[in-house]
Amino acid sequence: MTRHFRQLAVACAAAFSLAAHAQLSIEVTGAGANRIPVTIADFGGEPVVARALTSVVRGDLERSGMFKLVEQAQSPLTEASTVDFAAARGRGADALAAGSIGGSADGRYESRFRLFDVNKQAQLAGAAFVTGAPQIRAAGHRIADVIYEKLTGEPGVFSTRIAYVVKAGPARYELQIADADGQNAQAALISKEPIISPAWSPDGGRLAYVSFENKKPVIYVHSLASGKRVVVANFKGSNSAPAWSPDGRKLAVVLTKDGGSQIFTINADGSGVQRLTSSGAIDTEPQFAHDGQHIYFTSDRGGSPQIYRVGATGGEVQRVTFEGSYNVTPRLAPDGKTMAFISRRDGGFRLAVMDLASRQVQVLTNSFKDESPSFAPNGRMILIATETGGRGVLSAISVDGRIKQRLSVAAGDVREPAWGPYQK
Repeated sequence: MTRHFRQLAVACAAAFSLAAHAQLSIEVTGAGANRIPVTIADFGGEPVVARALTSVVRGDLERSGMFKLVEQAQSPLTEASTVDFAAARGRGADALAAGSIGGSADGRYESRFRLFDVNKQAQLAGAAFVTGAPQIRAAGHRIADVIYEKLTGEPGVFSTRIAYVVKAGPARYELQIADADGQNAQAALISKEPIISPAWSPDGGRLAYVSFENKKPVIYVHSLASGKRVVVANFKGSNSAPAWSPDGRKLAVVLTKDGGSQIFTINADGSGVQRLTSSGAIDTEPQFAHDGQHIYFTSDRGGSPQIYRVGATGGEVQRVTFEGSYNVTPRLAPDGKTMAFISRRDGGFRLAVMDLASRQVQVLTNSFKDESPSFAPNGRMILIATETGGRGVLSAISVDGRIKQRLSVAAGDVREPAWGPYQK
């Protein structure tokens, strides 16, 4: 191993250690009914970096609640090693992943792996990912995504990102972006005034949000690559609740510029304002359907807050929720078949899901202050804000309610989560 590579390995390990103190921590409190038994062998290569990579892959799969990790018989085990399938099968594994990580003088790393079906003694997948030293975690997430998809049949979301707001003091708000496992958190915006309603653009390159830095709610669109942002809506009164159209060209927003709280659409550059609803009620929390043809929203036009929908260019308003006296914050699954929302039940505000075809509703939580639901891009999990011990935390719940995760920051109140899309 070259001296340069050894220095990179030490620096990488230090970065992993330091990051752990400032990130979201995740506690898994449930698991799937039929977890897949899989062995993730210790990766070969420089021990410190290999252990870090292996840890990311194992952590992703274990936290998903879909897998049961089985200890390995050989250590380490690289993608080029001869696999003892009988030993793996004897330990109860149905699948086994092995790999290695190597470096070069230019500071890059190549992470390689192979995934095997233990019972058939056949390779299921294999790949190599080249990254810089700071992106080793990203390589681990990509490996976990491949394993997840091959063993479950649906895309993994370990390489995606989440956005959320941390209130770190009486006058400090941070809009943070982190990996889906809560690590690698970075502040996109720090303000003395509240930040609310972050929403990812479909390509994952921009965030729309509401900032009160001008002493009133104003909607911004923030480019994550450049750090530049533009004001999209700063009309008289309140400008709030931005939601992207599927093509990323428009936003649905709530404006009070004409009196009352009503739904509008506006181009992402702030032009082309179009009013969609006209009522004496409060219309708020818009969300585009997956096909862009309708916008779902919350309104009290029927006497109590319920969920409605209207065409993306206006027209007839249709009521969607009828069960219960308080249903708010509609959020549509990526496939458009399921709607998550917050429903008041037994004195608490709880996460619920509705099958839009059958209109059947299932309440997924038993907490009291759930808010801000956001689907993972594969539709498997829903991220929400909730409260524990008077402090805001995030929770992720599977759409069947079996798998639950809790994400929290040691010193901060965490709110307003938004799960980002697949990276383009």
